[in-house]
Amino acid sequence: MSKAVSRLVIRKYFSIKRLQPGMKIDQAIIDRAGRVLIARKSTLDEYAIEALGRMGISGVYIREGEEDPEPEDKKPPLSPAMQKKFDQVRVEDPSKVRLTESVRMRVAEGIKYLYQDVKSQNFTDATKVITDDLMKAIDDNEAVAVDISALKVSDEYTFKHSVDVATMSMIVAKRYGFSQQQVYEIGIAGLLHDIGKSQIPNEVLNKAGRLTDEEFTLMKQHSVFGYRILMEKNELSNDIRLGVLQHHEKINGRGYPMGVDMSKISPFARIISVADIYDALVTERPYKKPFSPRDAVEMIMSMTTELDIDVMRCFMESVILYPVGTDVALSNGENARVVENSPISALRPKVLGLKSGKVYDLANDLGCANIIIL
Repeated sequence: MSKAVSRLVIRKYFSIKRLQPGMKIDQAIIDRAGRVLIARKSTLDEYAIEALGRMGISGVYIREGEEDPEPEDKKPPLSPAMQKKFDQVRVEDPSKVRLTESVRMRVAEGIKYLYQDVKSQNFTDATKVITDDLMKAIDDNEAVAVDISALKVSDEYTFKHSVDVATMSMIVAKRYGFSQQQVYEIGIAGLLHDIGKSQIPNEVLNKAGRLTDEEFTLMKQHSVFGYRILMEKNELSNDIRLGVLQHHEKINGRGYPMGVDMSKISPFARIISVADIYDALVTERPYKKPFSPRDAVEMIMSMTTELDIDVMRCFMESVILYPVGTDVALSNGENARVVENSPISALRPKVLGLKSGKVYDLANDLGCANIIIL
């Protein structure tokens, strides 16, 4: 079992006037093109502090203290009898999206290029090259599911988020019944859904605290800005443009930028919306800690008045929260190892109790109804 880690890090907000050389910043600073200007955990010098002031940033989060290195998460070895039992009852997960290191690098560099120059004559071609890589990763593995923890492409939020949303949207669209061409196009829309943020001032994008009403109103226009950018790209379909424009709309009409209800929200946008919300919830940002995948899924399941229920169902059937072989703790006090995922409940897989040797079918066995994964 992993030993406990003592964490002595304190995160504090400092105005620009209070910053001193030698302080360690606890958020990434990005420009309108999505490029990281100052990486999280970097040590500030006078030049960096002056640059923050020139960008109009009023303050940032600073790390104080030290932390122990992350321990290796080693699984406890199973007894020969328990290993045999595990091998007998395990059922491999459905084929998952796998991105090779070379694909990860190409995708990250490609998205950086898109954000740096939205007016480039090569914008559409570059977008399609990235989407080709993602489509190939899905087709080569006949992927029908996605392991969220394996998606990370870049430490830079804008790029990671774009790829996560595109990949999840493509897998969900595939299960939803989209054609190959539609799956490909929703991949493009997922990659570009936040391209309008390239038009938002740095001081708003990087603000560590709560946005003012005026700043939030401006931020909510990023989908409109993105739509306008794509209107100049004649090679991209209207489905792609609507996916970008409407990905913050809600089926109850309380979304933005137009406040339309489900009847007027494109299928592309309804799928991208779920992927966008999930990835935003599980990702750490300067102003919030990440939710666990389980908590994020539970929150999405509760949003029945805001999200398309059919899309939510396809999403739940596509996401693997606990890959086979994952060790979990059960509410009955026993540690267990996941042996099979349920197609009807991502939150309740079939697990093997590592002490009792009992198989708990959390999704289908009524006798396990009061047992949950902690």
